[in-house]
Amino acid sequence: MPEALAERTETQIALLDAAKAALRKQGLAGLSTREVAAAAGVPLSQIHYHFGSKQGLVLALFEYQNAQLLDRQQHLFGDPALSLSEQWDRACDYLDEDIASGYVRVMHELAAAGWSDPEVAKVVRAAFLGWVKLVTAVAERVETRFGGFGPFSAEEVGALVSNAFMGAESLILMGVERNRIPIRQSLRRIGDLIRLAEREAR
Repeated sequence: MPEALAERTETQIALLDAAKAALRKQGLAGLSTREVAAAAGVPLSQIHYHFGSKQGLVLALFEYQNAQLLDRQQHLFGDPALSLSEQWDRACDYLDEDIASGYVRVMHELAAAGWSDPEVAKVVRAAFLGWVKLVTAVAERVETRFGGFGPFSAEEVGALVSNAFMGAESLILMGVERNRIPIRQSLRRIGDLIRLAEREAR
């Protein structure tokens, strides 16, 4: 378990879980700390005691969820029983799950808020950089196995792949897929390319 998760108290976790459910239904603008406290079964004062403010609660929730999902992804890409193409397929499955869970919506709402709030921007930027670092580490391992990415460095591939997923999330949230733009299908097709490379490398 990541250190950030292990350090949380029962009350904090109850509040974070309640906030997660509320954000999924109402979004950031509609979040009520009173309703969150009631759903968690604790006094409203506990939110201020543990998180300082509504913004503190939301940022803590984001960090909490992000730590869970980053840990999940690290286990995925560290699993020697899965081929790279299978790991990619699973990452695409996780994209669907994370959109359904509400995590992606919170992340992008916070990213938008970060344009005008340096404190929010700092938290979201750290989370984004964690994902880029993870993907870049995977690209470095793949570079060693397949002998490179043509003109691209592992760092450039890490940046491109990270942006592909983050950009896909944003477009999906905005409903662009309803205009028959195959965003998720396009990401999954990359898994087919990886499978071809794996066959050629055998």
